Amino acid sequence: MAPNARLDHRDPLVFDTHELGRRPGALQRLTRTIDAPADLGIQGVIGVPEGAPVELELRLESVMEGVLVTGTARARAEGECVRCLEPVEQQLEADFQELFSYPDADDRGRVIAEPGDDAEDDEDRFFLEDGLFDLEPLLRDAVVLALPMQPVCQEDCQGLCSECGARLTDDPDHHHDAVDIRWAALQGLAGSLEDGEKDEMSGADAEAGVDEKQEK
Repeated sequence: MAPNARLDHRDPLVFDTHELGRRPGALQRLTRTIDAPADLGIQGVIGVPEGAPVELELRLESVMEGVLVTGTARARAEGECVRCLEPVEQQLEADFQELFSYPDADDRGRVIAEPGDDAEDDEDRFFLEDGLFDLEPLLRDAVVLALPMQPVCQEDCQGLCSECGARLTDDPDHHHDAVDIRWAALQGLAGSLEDGEKDEMSGADAEAGVDEKQEK
């Protein structure tokens, strides 16, 4: 990733490495709790709610090429079960490690006259800018990798009934009587015939009653 040149030290995800003094082997450990930025996770599936606390533990190590950042992010993720659509919550722990290079050094730590000559290499690298680095891109990648692509409320979730939408885990014996569509029309015809026979019988009984009265 090419140098941003617009990092703000007041941003909670921007960190200062000046204390390391560009001395290979120097170490710095940091802890920080931040508010989760928007869309931290897998959009529409599961993620850390915007503004929720994210605990960061970082280890900054000065090396020849730049600063090696190793860390862990912990937070509470929320989503929806892909089988039954019930809410899902889980504790997230995402580990990450990345080298933030000095803009004026190559991959062996040697100072180069004109940094950024190799544009293709720059796109795959993270850079320090005035001793600052932005953790957000690295954090986002780590969180996505740590979250399940298909979250479930429980491993044996049975999902929903395809006919009525009932949650099958709550009612393991739930079922619907299957009707063979090949016989549905015949069943309807049989019902119509039975109704017709009943009407005929009712008419015959009525006529018999009239004849009986006339005979009397």
